[in-house]
Amino acid sequence: MSEPSITAPSSVHPSAKVFKVAAVLEALSWLGLLIGMFFKWVLDTTEKGVQIMGPIHGTLFMFYVISTLWAAAAHKWTGKQTVLGLVSSIPPLMTLWFEKHAERAGILSRSARPTR
Repeated sequence: MSEPSITAPSSVHPSAKVFKVAAVLEALSWLGLLIGMFFKWVLDTTEKGVQIMGPIHGTLFMFYVISTLWAAAAHKWTGKQTVLGLVSSIPPLMTLWFEKHAERAGILSRSARPTR
């Protein structure tokens, strides 16, 4: 009989996980909104895409901003890193770039403040 494997608890702070999810969801919602705007303004066919994706994108934008502030506080980002993370929410799909940048720079794996 084999022994059950015991896995060590994840050393990744919850703020890093939430930030990564928020970055991807915000980018996908931007893409959906851009597609909706294409149908509305270029093809001049329907506003449904914008009506549906607009509020979704707005909600996910706020989720990204909040998760960025949480990650910045938890991982002790510099002011420049925090501002770059927040500003990356404005250009379409830039949150994906910043999430990869943050991972490569190691600012998501710095010792985070303990959770309560």
